[in-house]
Amino acid sequence: MTRTWPLLATVACSVLLLGAPDKLCAQAPQPAAPAAQTPAAAKPVPATTRSSLAKKVPTRANMYYQGVWGVDSLTVKYTESGEIIRFSYRVVDPEKAATLNDKKTEPSLIDPQAGVSLVVPKMEKIGQLRQSSTPIAGKSYWMAFSNSGRLVKRGHRVDVQIGSFHADGLVVE
Repeated sequence: MTRTWPLLATVACSVLLLGAPDKLCAQAPQPAAPAAQTPAAAKPVPATTRSSLAKKVPTRANMYYQGVWGVDSLTVKYTESGEIIRFSYRVVDPEKAATLNDKKTEPSLIDPQAGVSLVVPKMEKIGQLRQSSTPIAGKSYWMAFSNSGRLVKRGHRVDVQIGSFHADGLVVE
């Protein structure tokens, strides 16, 4: 009997792996039919889902912006139903960040995917839609780019240029 035990174990495993004959399986309970899917469950899942990590500026780039330009916390947001794209940043070193707040420089937001370059609009009584006061350490500043036609969309990677300052590959949130 000790010699037949390994043989029986092998046969049993083969039957389980390859499937038992129909007569043996007739007694086993059949799996229930899948429940009818609701319309919400039938919707396909998007092929790509962007995580919050993709929206953040990489650590090395953040160190560069802090060291060279005196700013961090760079963000680009889709606001006002897409008519305005808002670029904001926090000042770490006011002397280095003075270039970003200079009224004489023309900022632009470039979206290579859409093939457009957006500018900060000038309102008749208000002036440019950007903050241009003397920078203060720890304070956040912003500027608004006109996105008429809504060509720049959420998830696009854009470049912001303000004079010699360049922030490349920022994700529009």
